[in-house]
Amino acid sequence: MPTDPNSRRQFLAFLAGSPLVAAAGIDTDWLATLSGSAQGDALLHAADALARHGTHPVLHAEQPPLIAKAADALDVFDFEPVARQNIPVAHWGYLMTGTDDDATIAANRAGFDRWVLKPRRLIDVSKVDAHLSIFGTRYASPIVVNPLGSQKGFHKDGEVATAKAARARDHLMVLSTVATTSIEDTIAARGGPVWFQLYHQTDWSITKQMVKRVERAGAPAIAFTVDLLGGSNRETMIREARKDTRECIKCHLGGAPLPGVSGRVDDRDNRRKPNLVGYEKLPPQLEKGTPTWEFVDRLKQATGMKVLLKGIVTEEDAALALEHGVDGLFVSNHGGRAENSRRATIVSLPEVLKGTGGRIPVICDGGFRRGTDVFKALALGATAAGIGRPYIWGLGAFGQEGVEAVLAIMHKEFELTMKQSGTTSLSQISMRHITPA
Repeated sequence: MPTDPNSRRQFLAFLAGSPLVAAAGIDTDWLATLSGSAQGDALLHAADALARHGTHPVLHAEQPPLIAKAADALDVFDFEPVARQNIPVAHWGYLMTGTDDDATIAANRAGFDRWVLKPRRLIDVSKVDAHLSIFGTRYASPIVVNPLGSQKGFHKDGEVATAKAARARDHLMVLSTVATTSIEDTIAARGGPVWFQLYHQTDWSITKQMVKRVERAGAPAIAFTVDLLGGSNRETMIREARKDTRECIKCHLGGAPLPGVSGRVDDRDNRRKPNLVGYEKLPPQLEKGTPTWEFVDRLKQATGMKVLLKGIVTEEDAALALEHGVDGLFVSNHGGRAENSRRATIVSLPEVLKGTGGRIPVICDGGFRRGTDVFKALALGATAAGIGRPYIWGLGAFGQEGVEAVLAIMHKEFELTMKQSGTTSLSQISMRHITPA
């Protein structure tokens, strides 16, 4: 066990970033306060005992067999090992990576444990209405199919399978700029409009053409992603890619199997990124530096679609978004792969809502795996909750059927939580139904 203060602080920092600690529900902010305290010494003694006598016994239990079909899944986690078996290792690394030591991925999950449910009794919950209405469109669920790029790297049908699942279950879907399916083909597969998530290009003339194309295709809203403008350090993705010995020249420049590397702000290799190609070569209008609020103003003027910002996590930026006429927000840290803030999006949500004053829709994403997670976000004031990795686990495991099953499981869990909380519509869910842990 470390005895000097510096070693103790280093060890607590290690624990704060550990997925095992997050899985145990330990608050990483609380860990940070323990350095040099009696509580910290107690925790270190306990950790030392674990090191001597073995990890949590659950880790040594016999692992259940992989599910053979989507209908066998009990929760969304059942799809993960099947998907991992099916997906090439480099592609798996791209899906599961965070930034730096991936601590913010763990923080997103641990954040939900800051709140507990307050069940209510003797209310007629034989019928519940969990539909979401946003920008005049009604969906069957407040669970949003969030944008996630390169989906043909996880299953041959890619975004088409996801869109068909969203259609079958009637969920809002948002398509990534770096999708491996075009906006036109995705809308056709969805059988209706999808939103478009925008990565700006360094040439405004290309960005503007992309926006106009998406609008012509029928997308009612565009979500400009602002949390990667400073870049990110994706160590897990790079480490996993080094394990992949395939030559992938058909898909990747130079043959290196690194999905997601190109296409964000350049056009090095966009053969499998149809939303980034086919634009007229106009006189370039190169951006000066990274986008600022001026870019948001320009984007608003360039389109009649609703304009949302994806990646807002503070009250200050939420208030500025209102000042600049933004129509909605995603509280997001890119699934823990933007900055390594170690701050859960569910923790950021209340202050973002304070900044908006409830005047625009706010969707929260980051670590949502259970219906109870969705309920907690809505109780705090979110309009909806977005998911990413869980439905890709379903896609990688069983294609469209797997995505449908993931959506069905999470929605069923959400409706059960509504019933146990005595709420029969989304409008009834409030802070009265949760309390700080």
